[in-house]
Amino acid sequence: MTFLHGSCALIALVTATPALAQTPTPADLAELVRQQAAEIAVLKARLDRIEGSTVTAAAPALPAPSVAAPPVAVAQVAPPVQGTQPRRTVPFAPQLAPPGPADRNVAQAEAARDNPSGLTTEWGAGLPVFHSADGVYTFKPRGRILTDVSTTFGSDYAGRNLTTTGMRALRLGLEGGVGTHFFYQFEADFSENEVDVVTAFMGWRNRIAPGIDYDVRVGHLFNDRGFEGSTGSDSTPFLERTVVATAIIPQRGFYGLGVMPRVFWKTGHASLTVTGDRVDGSQTVGDGRTVLARAHWNPIKTDDAVLHLGAWGFDEAVSPANTALTRNTVIGGRFNGGLRVSSGTLLGGTGTTGYGLELGGYRGPLWLMAEAGRREARTVANGDFDSKAWSVSGGFFLTGDLPPYNPRLGSFGQPKVKRPTFDGGPGAIELTARYESLDYTDLLTGGEGWAGTIGVNWYLNSFTRFQLNAIHWDTDNRAGAYTGGDAGQTVSGRVAVTF
Repeated sequence: MTFLHGSCALIALVTATPALAQTPTPADLAELVRQQAAEIAVLKARLDRIEGSTVTAAAPALPAPSVAAPPVAVAQVAPPVQGTQPRRTVPFAPQLAPPGPADRNVAQAEAARDNPSGLTTEWGAGLPVFHSADGVYTFKPRGRILTDVSTTFGSDYAGRNLTTTGMRALRLGLEGGVGTHFFYQFEADFSENEVDVVTAFMGWRNRIAPGIDYDVRVGHLFNDRGFEGSTGSDSTPFLERTVVATAIIPQRGFYGLGVMPRVFWKTGHASLTVTGDRVDGSQTVGDGRTVLARAHWNPIKTDDAVLHLGAWGFDEAVSPANTALTRNTVIGGRFNGGLRVSSGTLLGGTGTTGYGLELGGYRGPLWLMAEAGRREARTVANGDFDSKAWSVSGGFFLTGDLPPYNPRLGSFGQPKVKRPTFDGGPGAIELTARYESLDYTDLLTGGEGWAGTIGVNWYLNSFTRFQLNAIHWDTDNRAGAYTGGDAGQTVSGRVAVTF
């Protein structure tokens, strides 16, 4: 379209001036080249922000052609001019929806800064991303609505055979950046009819060398721990994370207030997190301390295949104000309070240490992931005890879409659906299956359990989905209201929107 526009301009110029119908002057050609170069730079910047796939440096000013320059020089402005910077590939997989301002890399921020055409707005995952006229400031509202319904039947205990509803997440927040380096994000959750601060941080990002980036985040941070433990609640392939993510975890939970530096390279990343407790209003007792590290590596990484290897570990000293290490872990659905695997009451805790491994990947529309973890808890009166968990998960996209694997973070993200239903397509349809096992029996009061899940996910587009899980669960608790062996089924459904 740019060359057609330029050709029309040349025709208009020749038609308006008969003398030019024979031979355009060098000044005329130079002016036309400059106009085309400016149009190409603006169009490239806009396309790069919309597609989120590649970025280029702004085209430099082109010198005016010499008097002897032939007319075909007009068509020669399309190829890259010597001296321009090469294209830099964004490290997010093409099957992922473009990330928001807080997760964009330096090259993407530079692309926005280099477009001085005025205030711009992108419409990505449901809500706009605003860019200031000079490209320095970016801002995006964000949130998620996850509405669940669950019914359990087949238990020997009537109190477990429940039908319930709940909001898995009801979040509102914002994210943005200033320049190419500074970024921030804030979210609050209202799912339990209470305000709960979740993600809230500021960060700085930069490039160490070609192909190696880093960022440092400070604030209330989501754990980087395990494959599903590092995947957001709006991106998990099942309604609830695996027991490795929910049981082999610091006592403070998924969030902590502290600092997290991360390093990214072409085939993986590594992070180190040092935090205290979650956000709270207590300043009369010292916080706990948690040190957590994770790394993942993709030794195979092609356009349609990835091999994922990962390892993580943490060590925490619990706060003197919170020495209870009792765990009641979800096994058959989040919204059934009686359906848990329990460790029994455990007081006098001093700290925990946990670690785990990840192995999986995808080939075309098929993905597999295995995780295993172990947690050692330390107490004053009861000694140490171990918790053990493992899981194997998989999925297959009937519509041929690639799994939404994020090679930058080693987790799942929001998919970029090839044929959204809102454009007349079928969306993306995924079949899933999982087996998971949890063991607290190192304690005299500890229980154990396992669950097998089959599911289907229908992604209408990159930010809207329906999910259905059918779970067969088996528990054997030694403490609590529902002791002894018990088994049953839970069917859960979800409607989810992420923006």
